[in-house]
Amino acid sequence: MNLTNERPYSNPEAAARKLLDLAASIEAVQDGRIHIEKINAPFLSKNGCKATGAEFGAGLRFAIERGWLELHESGTYVRLLKPGQDLLK
Repeated sequence: MNLTNERPYSNPEAAARKLLDLAASIEAVQDGRIHIEKINAPFLSKNGCKATGAEFGAGLRFAIERGWLELHESGTYVRLLKPGQDLLK
């Protein structure tokens, strides 16, 4: 008997792709900036993806390493980079 449920975003790539989907659905502000809380809240909320903070962090790191997202040094916003936009098609 398996007492734990599979977590859809336990795989960093799956989490990163979901973060890209969320980032693409948000209207960017000045210079393509997307405030981090605009993708963080729906990813972590009980009404949204129901992911964990660790899954968010792993997905964000994966997307940055792949060149899909750029995180500002302050940590307050991200930018969707061109290769990430191509993944959404």
